Amino acid sequence: MKFAIIKERKNPPDRRVVFSPEKLVEARTQFSQAEFIVESSDIRVFPDAAYKALGFKVTDDVSDCDVMIGVKEVPIEHLIPNKKYFYFSHTIKKQPYNRKLLQAMLEKNIEMIDHETIIQDNGARLIGFGRYAGLVGAYNGFRALGLRDELFNLPKVETLADLDAVKAELDKITIPNIKILLSGTGKVAKGAQEILDHLQIKQVSDALYLTSKFTEPVYCLVDVMEYAKRSDGKVGDKWEFYKDPTGYESNFMPYAKETDYFIAGHFYGNGAPYLFTREDAKHPDFNINLVADISCDVDGPVASTLRASTIADPFYGYDPKSESEVAYDADHAITVMAVDNLPCELPKDASEGFGEAFLEHVIPAFFNDDKDRVLERAQMTSKDGKLTPRFSYLQDFVNAKD
Repeated sequence: MKFAIIKERKNPPDRRVVFSPEKLVEARTQFSQAEFIVESSDIRVFPDAAYKALGFKVTDDVSDCDVMIGVKEVPIEHLIPNKKYFYFSHTIKKQPYNRKLLQAMLEKNIEMIDHETIIQDNGARLIGFGRYAGLVGAYNGFRALGLRDELFNLPKVETLADLDAVKAELDKITIPNIKILLSGTGKVAKGAQEILDHLQIKQVSDALYLTSKFTEPVYCLVDVMEYAKRSDGKVGDKWEFYKDPTGYESNFMPYAKETDYFIAGHFYGNGAPYLFTREDAKHPDFNINLVADISCDVDGPVASTLRASTIADPFYGYDPKSESEVAYDADHAITVMAVDNLPCELPKDASEGFGEAFLEHVIPAFFNDDKDRVLERAQMTSKDGKLTPRFSYLQDFVNAKD
């Protein structure tokens, strides 16, 4: 079986790749029956020469390969019919801007496996860039704090070589006496927590966080049952909430009254209550003045996220009174960092981490008859041009006309 590491063609350019040269050597060693070809790229964080030096064929034509492995969406004109593709398609939530991409994959009889759909039997994701989104997102929030309040000047992550260099920059700064709230317990939140812990910011319980003043910066990690509660006053259940969030309401305001810097690292499911609304942000006791929205659900559960920002221009302000965008350092504004492609700023580390998980969980499935049903669960489209049963909910989305 021939696997192609394909060139990233989406704009703005993405320098990440699923396999670093060294990790691809491991894949070749473990699976001698597999052949790995690398499509030439002038933007990839690892140059063509690095793959060639380790004995991989680098070419402009990968049309003879069976499986195409990329990171971001493949432009429709570059999709090769009758192939199996791996990449983030951004279609599983019925994103309207990618309807034509999903339609094209069906028309071209492509077997699509979205990285986001590669999950365990219990629904937990097996691979992703979440940790790196959390790392960069939390760092960027502190960068915004330093610039806005003229405390320190952290460089952009994209100008730094790797994660070690990022942490070295953090070693140079002092965080003021602020209270930081981090939502979530997955890979994104753990990445953000890694930054907080590196800065030696003290973690406190939610009970202390909500009732105490501190003489040093502190942070509190909250899960969904802390910031959401049952409307009928009964004790909530996390797994019940994940299955059906109706009957729940936000319990975020007690935290908003005590928080200076909010890091949104949670997963937001359809139908779940918003964490804070535009009306909540108008409340005189609403204290949050800085948000790093790593989850970045636009016009959604975090009211200050009016749009995704960019690596080039990562910050903007949200004026609660006018509910409009203002300068990130405007008086009485909530400073917002809502970059939606944060791992792109740390392409080397992110690629190495992603490849490790992909080699562990995905490649073996091709050679063990998919005994854990990893590919079966993840496959969105079949080679006969139809949605698989698990993703049949997308049929109305496919049928709709723009």
